[in-house]
Amino acid sequence: MVGQKQGQMVGYVRVSTADQNESRQIEALGEVDRLFTEKVSGRNIDNRTQLKEMTAYVRDGDVVRVKSPDRLSRSTTDLLSLVEELKGKGVAVEFVDSPELNTDTPQGEFMLTILAAVAQLETATIRERQAEGIAVAKAKGVYDREPKLSDFHISTARELIARGVPKAAVARELSVSRQTLYTALKGEGNYGADAITEGKE
Repeated sequence: MVGQKQGQMVGYVRVSTADQNESRQIEALGEVDRLFTEKVSGRNIDNRTQLKEMTAYVRDGDVVRVKSPDRLSRSTTDLLSLVEELKGKGVAVEFVDSPELNTDTPQGEFMLTILAAVAQLETATIRERQAEGIAVAKAKGVYDREPKLSDFHISTARELIARGVPKAAVARELSVSRQTLYTALKGEGNYGADAITEGKE
């Protein structure tokens, strides 16, 4: 009788046209049984052939290793969809730069649950909060441009950071720069007292 084959470590590397240095990602992944590499933007998962081949290739017991969550997707919703698809096949996901999000750990499951809540509530709240904030800012004559992070995003970021998630990882998950996250957390610029949404309950 042939014994069950041990699961494979499958690496996935993505670089965009603006970042061609894939060697650093490959080095960070270490030794893998199979490597999928592509050069394409991370904003749209539909045109990523290697990602599709990777998800079709992996099977129960395998582990997909990527350098950071944004290599899989820059969209929290798409990232969660991919993770759930892989989990449904019995495949774990390992993030080299963000081990707190690894799907085979209780902490990772917890963090992904929070991110899922963010994605589900974001659509229902972001438009209303942005509209309210813009209206208030315009009335005060201080409207410049829409902030990248809503009040909900900022409060979620604070909760994740309080639970030990690195700020760099939180910024990646919210698809903003670390400087934007720092500015929002400090309440400066568009996130200052004159720019925040009023009328909170």
